[in-house]
Amino acid sequence: MKTSFNNSYIIGISFISALGGYLFGFDFAVISGALPFLRTEFNLTPWWEGFLTGSLALGCIAGCLIAGKIADRYGRRPGLMLAAAIFAVSSLGMAFSGSLTTFVIMRFAAGIGVGMASMLSPMYIAEISPAEKRGRNVAINQLTIVSGILITNLVNYMLADNGPDAWRWMFGLGFVPSLFFLLGVIWLPESPRWLIQAGHTQKAKIILETIGGEGFSESTFANVQKTLAKSPAEHGTYAAVFHRSVRPAVLVGIGLAVIQQFCGINVVFNYTSTIFQAVGASLDRQLFETVAIGAVNLIFTLLAMWQVDKLGRRPLMLIGSLGLSVIYIVLATLLQNQASPAWISVFVLLAIAMYGASLAPVVWVIISEIFPNNIRGKATSVAVIALWAAYFILVFTFPILASKLGTYGPFYMYAGICLVAFFFIKAKVKETKGQTLENLEGRFGGH
Repeated sequence: MKTSFNNSYIIGISFISALGGYLFGFDFAVISGALPFLRTEFNLTPWWEGFLTGSLALGCIAGCLIAGKIADRYGRRPGLMLAAAIFAVSSLGMAFSGSLTTFVIMRFAAGIGVGMASMLSPMYIAEISPAEKRGRNVAINQLTIVSGILITNLVNYMLADNGPDAWRWMFGLGFVPSLFFLLGVIWLPESPRWLIQAGHTQKAKIILETIGGEGFSESTFANVQKTLAKSPAEHGTYAAVFHRSVRPAVLVGIGLAVIQQFCGINVVFNYTSTIFQAVGASLDRQLFETVAIGAVNLIFTLLAMWQVDKLGRRPLMLIGSLGLSVIYIVLATLLQNQASPAWISVFVLLAIAMYGASLAPVVWVIISEIFPNNIRGKATSVAVIALWAAYFILVFTFPILASKLGTYGPFYMYAGICLVAFFFIKAKVKETKGQTLENLEGRFGGH
């Protein structure tokens, strides 16, 4: 008998959880529009430009460590509430910064919120979603991320003519969605899989029945109990994350997280102005390109949401990694030969489209799916820490590499990394669409 799911309820709580993704997109994108102002305000060298941009990632690493512990000990919901509060405070902190040191500290704090949300939101959505809709629902988080990027870029573009302090408004406006996120999380139920693990079985059954009825509740409860009974002795510790029974899944998660960053696309997001400045584009054109990038990213994320549960995770990632490799070679050649901003725009947008339809959402889906119930919080935090460490290295090194090799030089490197990624995905990543989280434990070296 086919289970009848409460789809409006599932999508509703998925969207509320995914508001953390919107704030992730905000903090991630706001720097691109603000950098031209911050260079003047703080007299940034290439080193400080890279460190200021990358300080978000250092905060993200700290946020993942905090979120991993909170998620396994106290539940997913308290972590999301704390992330929302940190977003609100740090937005105002960056807006009112009077020195470079204060700004970097506040951006680091914003990173703690981003790190917590980037780990907890997709994990929470995966745990409350039926298997056949899980890919689409987790991709809602990516949809809110790219919506945050697009809206932030539009706001930056509109604020750009408001004088040298426009950057303060760019950051300060992040307080508004932070408040909405905090209010929304108060309404969210706790993850039923965490409740079962913590022994709150009656609460878990009520939530599961709301999601899919009594039959769904009973089968999910039995499956979760079965997998928890097979947990390694180090249950709930970081030692359990690297237990030989789950190590293959953890290594795949780490590998995909690093690939998603070292593929280089976030250089395009964070340094749009630098790339277009290199071919003589005006400041207005530079900021307009950030809006175009956000719009294309949103459109192709919707395409990924449509296909992730149909075509599958693995084919999308294979197409994306190989496609990016080819596009980067063309883009690097155009930059090297000082092509017109119009041609650079075409291939930048092609790269964004390829990434938005593949590696951007699908890596988050896979990371949210492949870890066993008993260690999902800590294992997810390990993979996402690797992602943010790779992001820091990427954005910190780009201004330095660009000053030594030319703006085009790093893109040849990213093309090579994308080709290596294609072969890694082909060899190590198995398809996960349509399977319950409990069934996937065996496919990635589980118990």
